[in-house]
Amino acid sequence: MAKRSRAFRLLIAAAVALALVVGAWSLLSEGIPPRTVTMATGPEGGDYAEFGKRYRALLAASGVDLRLAPTAGAVENLSRLRNPRSGVKVGFAMAGVSGAEASGLLSLGTIGYEPLWYFERTAGRGTAAEGIAGKRISIGPEGSGTRALALQILSLLGADRKGSGLLGLAPKEAAERLLRGEIDGFAMVASWDAPLVRELAASPHVSPTSLPRADAVVALNPHLTKVVLPSGVGDLPRDLPPKDVVLLASKSSLVIREDLHPAIQYLLLQAASKIHSGPGIFHRAGTFPAPEAIDIPLSEYAARYHTTGSPFLQRHLPFWLWVLAERLLVILVPLVGIAYPLIRIGPGVYQAVMQRRIVVLYGELKVLEMELENRPPGASAADLVPRLEALEARAGHLRVPLMYSQMLYTLKVHIQLVRDRLARRG
Repeated sequence: MAKRSRAFRLLIAAAVALALVVGAWSLLSEGIPPRTVTMATGPEGGDYAEFGKRYRALLAASGVDLRLAPTAGAVENLSRLRNPRSGVKVGFAMAGVSGAEASGLLSLGTIGYEPLWYFERTAGRGTAAEGIAGKRISIGPEGSGTRALALQILSLLGADRKGSGLLGLAPKEAAERLLRGEIDGFAMVASWDAPLVRELAASPHVSPTSLPRADAVVALNPHLTKVVLPSGVGDLPRDLPPKDVVLLASKSSLVIREDLHPAIQYLLLQAASKIHSGPGIFHRAGTFPAPEAIDIPLSEYAARYHTTGSPFLQRHLPFWLWVLAERLLVILVPLVGIAYPLIRIGPGVYQAVMQRRIVVLYGELKVLEMELENRPPGASAADLVPRLEALEARAGHLRVPLMYSQMLYTLKVHIQLVRDRLARRG
C-alpha cells in the first residue's frame, strides 16, 4: 500500500512536470519577439519608401526598431524576403509578380491599389502601347514591380519593341528627364498619393495616357483591376488631364517571412489599419487593408486579425507586457487544465487510498474469522494465532491521518474480538 501511495503522488508530480515542459517548450519555440525588424521598401520617392517611414514611426511607439532597406521595388523585395541571409523579415509586394518566389512567405493582406501609370510628353497623346518604336521610354530598373508589370502588359498587347529604347531609370530620375524632354515616356507603378504622380498629373508638359483594351487585359489577368482617373483631377482649373484616363492597377500586399513572430505580425497589422484604411481616389474608406491572398498565402494571424481584431491582452496592455502575459498563459493554461481536475478528484482519491489501507486489513481479518468458523467443534485453532498476531502488529504500525484514526481503532477492537474467540476455542 505504501508503494501504491507513492506511485499516486509520483503520477501527479509527473503530470505537473509534463505541463511545465510543454509550456516551456512553447515559450522557447516562439521566443520573445525581436526588438529590431528589417523591412524591404522600394526606391526613394515611391509609395513603398513613404509607407515604410510611417510603419517605422508606428512600431517605434511599441519599442520595435523597424529598419528600412531601400530596393528597386517589388521583385527585389520578394527576392530578399526569400533569402534568410538577407535579414529582411517584411516588405511590400505587388500581385502578379511573386510566382515561385512566394515559397516560405506569407501575406498580411492587401493594402491598396497601385495603377501602372504611363506619362508621355503632351505632344504624343497616344496610347501606352502604340508607337513605342524609336522612343526612349523608362519602365523602371531591374527588380522593380513596374518593369515586371510593364513588360507583361506590353507582351499581352503585342507591342512591337524593336527599335525602342526601354530604359531602367529610377522613378525620380525618369520624371525629371521626362519633364526636361530628354526621354519620351515614363512608366511607374504607384498610388495616386505618390508625390511624383501628383506632380506629373498636374504638369502641362506631360500627360497620363490610357492603356488600350484594359477590359481584355483584366480578363486575362484577374489580379489586375481597371480603374479610371477622372479628367481635371490633376489640376481642376486647367482641366488636367483633359480627359478620363483608363489605367490598370495591381493590388499591393504586405508580405512577411513565415517565421516572423506573431506579436510583430499583429503590430504590423495594426499599423496597416492606421495607414491604409482611409479613402482614396480609387476606393472607399475601409476597403483596405483586406484579408486577400492573391498569389501569396494569407497568414493565420492576419486572417484572425481581420475577423476578430487584435488579441484581448494586446488591446489593454502595453506591447511588451502583453507579450509576457501571453507567454505566461501558455504555461498556466495547461497547468490549470491539469490542476483543476486533480483538485476536484484529489480529495476523493486520497480518502479512498487511506480507507483502503485499513480495509485490506479488515479483509485479512475476515478470512481468519471464516477459517475459524469453518473448523469443526473441538478442532485446534492454534495455527491461526500467529497469523492474527501478525495482523495485529501490522495494524499497530499502520500510520494514518487523524481523521481516519477511528477506523483504525475500530479495526483493533475487532481484532481483539477474534482473539477472544480463538482463546475460547483453546
